[in-house]
Amino acid sequence: MTEYAKLIIDGKEMQLPVITGSEGEKAIDIRQLRKETGCITFDPGYGNTGACKSAITYMDGEKGILRYRGIPIEQLAEKSTFVETAYLLIVGRLPTSEELTRTSVMLNDFSLVHENMKAFYQNYPPQAHPMGILAAMVNAMRSFYPELTDLDEEMNNTFLRLISKIRTMAAMSYKFSIGQRVTYPQPGLCYCANFLNMMFDNDVVPYHVDQDLVRALNVFWILHADHEQNCSTTAVRVVGSGRVNIYSAISAGISALWGPLHGGANQAVIQMLEKIHKDGMTIDQCIAKARDREDPFRLMGFGHRVYKTYDPRGKIMKKMCDIVLAKVKRDDPLLDIALRLEEAALEDSYFKDKHLYPNVDFYAGIVLRALGIPTNMFTVMFAIGRLPGWIAQWKEDMADPEMKISRPRQIYTGNTVNDYIPIDQRRYDNGTA
Repeated sequence: MTEYAKLIIDGKEMQLPVITGSEGEKAIDIRQLRKETGCITFDPGYGNTGACKSAITYMDGEKGILRYRGIPIEQLAEKSTFVETAYLLIVGRLPTSEELTRTSVMLNDFSLVHENMKAFYQNYPPQAHPMGILAAMVNAMRSFYPELTDLDEEMNNTFLRLISKIRTMAAMSYKFSIGQRVTYPQPGLCYCANFLNMMFDNDVVPYHVDQDLVRALNVFWILHADHEQNCSTTAVRVVGSGRVNIYSAISAGISALWGPLHGGANQAVIQMLEKIHKDGMTIDQCIAKARDREDPFRLMGFGHRVYKTYDPRGKIMKKMCDIVLAKVKRDDPLLDIALRLEEAALEDSYFKDKHLYPNVDFYAGIVLRALGIPTNMFTVMFAIGRLPGWIAQWKEDMADPEMKISRPRQIYTGNTVNDYIPIDQRRYDNGTA
């Protein structure tokens, strides 16, 4: 039996169907609202608006639940790899042994970047941000590689090409920025090991692949692979709804992720730690300043817009953080500050009462720094991990017969009818024309 919500406006009653998701969440279907009443809803930031139906990721912020295709994130972080998780998100199920092997082989086969694309890297200003470069390079891929044509193919070559080459392009941008020779991918290394080797191997000091660090990177990317309808995923869906090529849609997602309120959060954690160290603040001073609402200082990496309890990804990333720090034994004052800050915040009643627990960005920033990833590459690392989710969401959107081009409405607050004034008659409050 269909459930309805009753809306009464101007004395007119309307029955709005209630849609129930597979986990029991409910949504009021307002698709006929404007047609029947002339009204629209007003929801800045779309925090209470469902823009699509999706079978990819389920999250419950109150209970701290995150699942990909129904599989708890805790199980994937413990048992899966990033490549296997990418397959799960895009195809909708875990791969067989043969499918996983074939996928890994094809990722290696697609890992090289077209030689003509190197000219783009060489002509970017040295100070150019890696995220800007990555967004432009992904968009440029449309000119070098064929566009997706067959959505029915489960793991299309276009998807594999994107996942493989984004890793290579990210490492290349780093190498060019520090003036080192580009290290090419090696067919004998797995996806994550190849990335670390391309980043840090050089002619003077060959890079030693450590499996604990490889595992940490796997977990980092698994935890970031998808997160429901966030800012960048929505950007991919909105741009994709215009039926643009997938490269342009993914480029839009990268650009959206670049913002400090989204993918730049893990970078903000390190910048906060740098400020604490530079200003010589004690941990007690940091906690006091964070509790003072009049003080502009904020503890980055604590709390989350969606999770009202401990971020489940944060718990997992903390374990990886402990493993990595024990392994690298890096003498770094920022890492020391981070660990002492975490301990103090977890014991402080103010943070506990407001559920301001360390989130995934806090621990991710520590892990990436310990791995040797430069701070301006942090958001790029996020983008590599989120790519399978973007692809899965784009693919789902393209296959949905109910989806239309995204076209939000607005509440107009400007002038009413306003006659044109000839230029010689225009005078404004400051006396200028």
